[in-house]
Amino acid sequence: MSEIPWLLAIDTATSTIVVAAGTADGALLAEDAFEGRYRHSQELLPSIARLTKGHGLRLAALAGVIAGTGPGAFTGLRVGLATAKTLAHELGRPIVGVSTAEALLAASPAAAALWLPSGARDRVLVARGREPRVVRGDEPLEPAPGDLAVDLGGRAPEPALTLGAIAIAGLGATLLRLGAARLSKGDVDDPERLVPRYASPPRGAPVDAGAGQPDGGVAWSRDPR
Repeated sequence: MSEIPWLLAIDTATSTIVVAAGTADGALLAEDAFEGRYRHSQELLPSIARLTKGHGLRLAALAGVIAGTGPGAFTGLRVGLATAKTLAHELGRPIVGVSTAEALLAASPAAAALWLPSGARDRVLVARGREPRVVRGDEPLEPAPGDLAVDLGGRAPEPALTLGAIAIAGLGATLLRLGAARLSKGDVDDPERLVPRYASPPRGAPVDAGAGQPDGGVAWSRDPR
């Protein structure tokens, strides 16, 4: 296994850190998923090291890096994307960013929408085929049957939380599948312009009208173009 080309997928958009390895065509080889406990910077690299060592994967054979881009929490997304970019740069490998929300919905084809937290009270609604938007805390959270809820324990119905947990369990495999499809077409991202999407703006930072949606949309990081 050590000499075959393989792909690395990283996602830190939710409270679950996901690190997965797959074949060049996106088939899952190995995965490590665990609670981040707000220790993404301390936990992520050791997890990648454990995965590669435990399954005989050599970084020299790495063919590409896939990074989940959110929406998600500010600190976790920054750590995950910075790590993915650094690995791709240092090893001279291509990188692709895949929406975490898109991957979670792809892992649950019957779901029409995904709910995520935005701060302590608000939520982000990602309806399939639509831009994410913030639903304020004083508005009711009313998932449709089959919708997913992630990291909303105590704030969302149990069926939606259960389906969200199932989608998280399939996130690594789905990121690999979606990312491999892009890599196979040469559809790669410029690392300098690959930015995460935050579920809420960083503390003290206003939502940029050019990057976010003042009507309640979800703000992007600033693209340096």
